[in-house]
Amino acid sequence: MVVALEIPEDFSMLVIGSDPSFADLMPEIFRDLPVKVIVAPDADSGLHIVKQRRPRMVFLDLQLNGTQSFHLLEQIVHFDPRIEVILLSQDNSPGTAVEAIQKGAAEYLVKPIVASALRDRVEQSIQFAQRKQQTHRVDAELLSFFHFHGMVGRSPRLLDVFNMIKRIAPHFRTVLISGPSGTGKELAARALHDLSPNRKGPFLVSNCASVPEPLAESEWFGYARGAFTGALTDKAGIFEQAENGTVFLDEIGEMPISIQPKLLRVLQTHEVQRVGSPVPKKLNLRVIAATNRDLQSEVVKGNFREDLFYRLSVVHLRLPALTDRREDLPLLQRYFVEKFAKEYSRPITGISRRAQHLLAEHSWPGNIRELENLIARACMLCDAQVLDVPHFPPDFISKSGPDYSVLSLKEVEQKHVLHVLRLVDGNKAKAAEVLGISRSTLYNILAGAEIGELR
Repeated sequence: MVVALEIPEDFSMLVIGSDPSFADLMPEIFRDLPVKVIVAPDADSGLHIVKQRRPRMVFLDLQLNGTQSFHLLEQIVHFDPRIEVILLSQDNSPGTAVEAIQKGAAEYLVKPIVASALRDRVEQSIQFAQRKQQTHRVDAELLSFFHFHGMVGRSPRLLDVFNMIKRIAPHFRTVLISGPSGTGKELAARALHDLSPNRKGPFLVSNCASVPEPLAESEWFGYARGAFTGALTDKAGIFEQAENGTVFLDEIGEMPISIQPKLLRVLQTHEVQRVGSPVPKKLNLRVIAATNRDLQSEVVKGNFREDLFYRLSVVHLRLPALTDRREDLPLLQRYFVEKFAKEYSRPITGISRRAQHLLAEHSWPGNIRELENLIARACMLCDAQVLDVPHFPPDFISKSGPDYSVLSLKEVEQKHVLHVLRLVDGNKAKAAEVLGISRSTLYNILAGAEIGELR
């Protein structure tokens, strides 16, 4: 049956092989489909055409020359992971099929090839290309819609954060932002400032962990001339400098306990008193503090004042770890790829499917900052149009994968089967071949897996 399809622009396929009869037959098979068929008799000319024309599909005949065909497969996949390479062979052994898939083949077909099967496969590829174009448009719209003052996400937990920021920004005097390192606490602080009545004032940042304790008091509160040896002039501290604006105190849990009473007084009275000055100064100021620590535990340990904690946490904004908002990964990946492709003047338009699987399996201990740095590095090293696994550091590749710690043998089995399924895009027949088990065994293993994990 001929299916009416809207063919994506420049849909072409390349046939590389030493079988002239098969190569001559290919244009005839697809004569009623608006597909451009290109034929190359050998590996060198085939690779040249791939680099010049970037076909959507490549049919590669394994009879071309055994190991040479697999080497060519790897070269094509490395050049552009988006190209679907379909291997054709007279060898129906599972080992060869598994090797082909592991090296990046999209499909492994055994000769003699049925013409209707080839047509079905090409039509599937066309439909996939259509969906890809639609997804690309939808992702661009989503990225625009779910971009909030430098933060990107559509997960329920992050949307709650966005709504909270919008509600409290016009009114807050003090906010505490908590969350693991790398979750975007400074971005949230900047969003609060940008949406506040003080948006036209300064936004000043001080990292409490980086200020030496002997200098902390003068750094934050300033000093009067003659307050100590070397104080030759008056100096305004960060709170005075942020008049009519916002001070962001990052890593507030690292603030020396000796300084904390003076900060508490600033929050309570909205006044600051310089070291060596008897006269306090009234301020119009907003203060945002951030921490990756559990400040209540620090209070119990005696490292943080209880009254300061309660004063800071009148409004408490909690940012989720990336592992708690994994549905945001695709949007974040797209956002960072676009950002760094532009910054480094690279032609990158996306990430390969196998690279996406790799990113999805990672545990992200460094959260969004880790993802941002990883993609920045990959974009810097990538000259192709697609980020792929080889563009990521070897230690990242080796660490990423299913976490099998503290699991039963059955759970490990299920995890590994699901991992392989993702690598072969959900094709259960391929997964069974790779795993060396029957399809019925595969179904039995998956029967106990959680439905959410199969997505």
